[in-house]
Amino acid sequence: MTHSLVVDSSAWIEMFSQGPLAKPCEREQRRTKEILVPTLVLYEVYKKICSTLSEDRALSAVAVMSQHKIDDLTRDVALTAADLSLEHKLPMADSIVLAHARLAGARLLTLDNDFAGIDEVVLLR
Repeated sequence: MTHSLVVDSSAWIEMFSQGPLAKPCEREQRRTKEILVPTLVLYEVYKKICSTLSEDRALSAVAVMSQHKIDDLTRDVALTAADLSLEHKLPMADSIVLAHARLAGARLLTLDNDFAGIDEVVLLR
């Protein structure tokens, strides 16, 4: 069992929509003691589910995610994200999520190919 895991928006959305990779995402979560949820991920998941399903479903998703540790965007996260964006040529949101994982010493669970080849990333395809 690993200590902590940051779950990217793509993985949460996959689980909430019961997509083909939902079960592997859930398995990764069960293998972890602590799930960290960056506030940016709350934003992305809420917005996506609101726009594709409904506000009620989006609020239910936020309630599930809020059962885990919410990780705020801080100055350290912002500066680390900028460095990671430059190093890995990542978009802003991706670099912020990765910075949360890096600073927490956590793995990052994602379905986003932008993270391919980065050490602490668990990329499901």
